[in-house]
Amino acid sequence: MLSPLVRLFEGLSAIEATVLVLVLSVASAVAMEFVVLRVARRYVANTDTEYDNIVVATLRPPLVLTAALAGVYLLTQIPAVRSSVVLGPQTLDDVFGRPSLSVIVLVWAYAANEVVNRLVAAVNEEGGRFDFAPVFSNVWTLSVLLGSAGTLLWLWGIEITPLLGAAGVAGIAVGFAAKDTVANFFGGIALYFDDTYKLGDFVVLDDGTAGTVVKVGVRSTTLLTRDEVMVTVPNATLNAAKVTNESAPQRRRRVRVPIGVAYGTDVDAFEELAVRVAVAEPLVLDSPKPRARFRSFGDSALQYELLCWVNGPTRRRRAQHELNRALYKALQAADIEIPYPKREVTVTAADAGAPVSTNAPPDPRGRVAGDGSGDAGGTTGDGASQS
Repeated sequence: MLSPLVRLFEGLSAIEATVLVLVLSVASAVAMEFVVLRVARRYVANTDTEYDNIVVATLRPPLVLTAALAGVYLLTQIPAVRSSVVLGPQTLDDVFGRPSLSVIVLVWAYAANEVVNRLVAAVNEEGGRFDFAPVFSNVWTLSVLLGSAGTLLWLWGIEITPLLGAAGVAGIAVGFAAKDTVANFFGGIALYFDDTYKLGDFVVLDDGTAGTVVKVGVRSTTLLTRDEVMVTVPNATLNAAKVTNESAPQRRRRVRVPIGVAYGTDVDAFEELAVRVAVAEPLVLDSPKPRARFRSFGDSALQYELLCWVNGPTRRRRAQHELNRALYKALQAADIEIPYPKREVTVTAADAGAPVSTNAPPDPRGRVAGDGSGDAGGTTGDGASQS
């Protein structure tokens, strides 16, 4: 493959061979930019997906740079060139050979990390079922960093066996010293593979903490609560806790509005009125249809639940507020009683003219304080009605 290049450099002076190496390198870079990449951009412009556009745009700089530097490296390995150029063979290796490969490794490591991160972000924005968790990007970045570092050490002839031994000892020490960080790291990986949640999901922890997932990192996950407060939860804690994802498998959530009406109420009319109130609320979804359910016979009320659906868990509180307001107004207009605790005090005629002490503390049982004559002169009745 290199024989035509060898014949090309035969008979050239050192300066001519050096100039020819540089010209061929620049020409290969220009050809990559204006021929290969231009054809690739035209092709991906006609596709429906954005993924290929991301790949071509991200890999453009490393491809052009590799075309230039790889030409320098390969041409300097040809014996005819090594003996013809101005610089000596060892100088070629130290100045052009290994530095060129080192730059290529670094550029491609950056490009590989960037293209994967951009693809993950693009997939997350689509909101599909199989979303990539951002922790995958963090793991990929760490893998690329370790791989490129090992490649550079090998390229420059640095013995890595002692480094691996030292890394093993250091890893044990770091494992004991930073066991929580390590647990959080692997906890984040476990959460990703379990598909527990993704960005934008509304989750509730077993300790009552609730919020929208706004960031998933290597060490922790950040939630934004309804009070606009950022809560950072370690991944190890999330991995061991009970996590309720209220945004999965679908975002709609049911709202339950408990309400009690007095005995003797026309249940058919009340149920129709309650459903009509729910249908009129803009936050309530039309499907599934709202319905009223008779749950139990209470102590002093018929216990009902109004059931309806809203588009997202964060709308439940607001929908419940609006439904409670609308139900209260509608029941008042329809003259339907909502039972509430009542207390009645009866004073007999014998106590009507007796002086009442205004300084006496109220009796906790609801009796009216008299003149100290006891309970013989009056009768007190207590009637309570609870919803």
